Amino acid sequence: MAQSPMWKELTAAEIRELAAQGATVILPVASMEQHGPHLAVGVDTILCENVCRLAAEAAQKEMPVIVAPSLWCGMAEHHMAYGGTFTFDIPTYRAVLTAFLKSIERHGFRKVLIVNGHGGNITALAAFLQDFAVETGLKICATTYFELAQPAMEPILEDQERIRHACEGETSLMMLFAPDLVRRDKLPDAVGPAVTTPRPLRVDRYRSFRSFSTTGVVGDARRASKEKGERLAAVCRDAIVAVLKDPEAWGETPSQA
Repeated sequence: MAQSPMWKELTAAEIRELAAQGATVILPVASMEQHGPHLAVGVDTILCENVCRLAAEAAQKEMPVIVAPSLWCGMAEHHMAYGGTFTFDIPTYRAVLTAFLKSIERHGFRKVLIVNGHGGNITALAAFLQDFAVETGLKICATTYFELAQPAMEPILEDQERIRHACEGETSLMMLFAPDLVRRDKLPDAVGPAVTTPRPLRVDRYRSFRSFSTTGVVGDARRASKEKGERLAAVCRDAIVAVLKDPEAWGETPSQA
């Protein structure tokens, strides 16, 4: 039986051995926030950790890899109005991520793939990457798994081209990974706008999620199914594995990988 790739399930000695082997660390980062009337608030963390686990299980057949504990809190101020949500401010989020990365580095790891599972984290993570490069000796890549896999997800989804929020896609994945946390009796109410309101003249301003979705949903969760969840999970897994194995993504030639 293959060894678990999950950091939290390994002994310290097993983790040290993976570091000595040059394992790549996958660091899931997500959120704890409202997901409509039908989903538990842990959706982003549950889904991100599970797709990272699937990717690591697939990749470890060819390379050493380990999945770090998930950072379950992120940038979620825009969901606070609904309740049930935790959020960081920018300085705290940066500081916590830096502490995670420095801990990973001190244990001898050299490569980290940050896999994000929450849309609200995307801008912050992109801004932090240059600081992480300066403040650590790690080689770091970052991606958002549902954006990375979006081209392969689009044919699976019926009413949307990408993951929205508490939608057909996220609900399908929850039906696969955590079916007991889906309130199926609430699915008839789990409908929101198909997309968020376009921003006029490309001018940005902060908006609470409640300003455009009274249900906390963007999309239509009534379209969800476990079968779609299985297909979505597979393409997300494959997209992450492709990054892990791609020398170009890491700025390496094949001989350096």
